[in-house]
Amino acid sequence: MNPVKIIGALLIVAGVLGLAFGGFSFTKETHKANIGPINLSVEEKESVNIPLWASIAAIAAGAGVLLIGAKKG
Repeated sequence: MNPVKIIGALLIVAGVLGLAFGGFSFTKETHKANIGPINLSVEEKESVNIPLWASIAAIAAGAGVLLIGAKKG
């Protein structure tokens, strides 16, 4: 399998995952204060939304790459 087909397949998978989940979240730890031996830290939960148009564009781009790779190969 050549690299062009792998890139196309990865784009399609990423687009489908974006459609299925719509985003992801993660926690970020920040240190707010260090007072002697006491460290105060805060964990913040951040979320990233993946737009619908970006998921559809990734699927279309992946299909296009696969079609172009099939015509050249």
